[in-house]
Amino acid sequence: MILDKIAILRDRALMFAKVRQFFLERRILEVDCPIISAKASVDAHIDLIPATYASKETRYMHSSPEYGMKRLLSEGIGDIYQLSHVFRDGEFGQKHNPEFMMAEWYRQGISFEMMIQETCDFVRLFVGDLPHEVLSYREVFRRYAGIDYFSLTEKELLCFLKEKSVPFYPGIEEEEKDALLNLILGTLIEPHLGQDSLFVLAHYPASQAALARTCVKEQEQVAERFEIYYRGIELANGYHELTDVEEQEKRFISANAQRQKLGKTSLPIDDNFLKALRQGLPDACGVAVGFDRLMMLRHHKKHLKDVIPFDWSEA
Repeated sequence: MILDKIAILRDRALMFAKVRQFFLERRILEVDCPIISAKASVDAHIDLIPATYASKETRYMHSSPEYGMKRLLSEGIGDIYQLSHVFRDGEFGQKHNPEFMMAEWYRQGISFEMMIQETCDFVRLFVGDLPHEVLSYREVFRRYAGIDYFSLTEKELLCFLKEKSVPFYPGIEEEEKDALLNLILGTLIEPHLGQDSLFVLAHYPASQAALARTCVKEQEQVAERFEIYYRGIELANGYHELTDVEEQEKRFISANAQRQKLGKTSLPIDDNFLKALRQGLPDACGVAVGFDRLMMLRHHKKHLKDVIPFDWSEA
């Protein structure tokens, strides 16, 4: 087992080199934005690990280098990437570690579809030359759950979950429609995605846009957002990036309100990031990819601890 782990760690080092070559060939510049920041990335469902400075100031271990990278984009740096350890509180398990390695990059002047293609090419560095399929969030629900969620009420979705004998956590009845959709996606749909090829899930409901732009498809307002799956495991989350500062601030306020509704503390909004949006973020697509999960799939392992030097319980 020790020899196997050493071989994987050697291959891990090789993959870092291949990743950097991937970006070098595309003339994408490597940057290293700070891991700790005074303000937080605000998301209703991602909890951050706080860091105390000088025994009095609370800062935050970042869950993504996104805000810092977008500040650089607004200053005219051009296409950039970062390989970074990122941190999420309370996420520890077979496919989760509170500290993990992420590859994140931003490309100016390319289409949403081109960004999907490039991200699939990145994933292929690890898992081989596999084809990929793209379906919308709505199409995926039709194919694997047999429902058109857009026309269903929250009460009808609850009945559907009960009919399928899907257990749900206490209080989900009081949450919004997205909580029910996430449960259906995680339990009934995700296990089917990307079994023999890469699967791209695109155009999420607008309520799940996060930092993505929106557009209209099939009379529904949807987010220009995609995720990539292989063997039922989510690997990447990408956006056609939102540049509207007023809309972004509204989403932050809404996310904090949702956090409070879920019994969580609200997080300080990053005014430096909003200032960068006001200054002018260029039209760009961005994506974050889980490096450790790719290594897990590459080496046919079932647990992240087998492909990283030490997991949370050993650190």
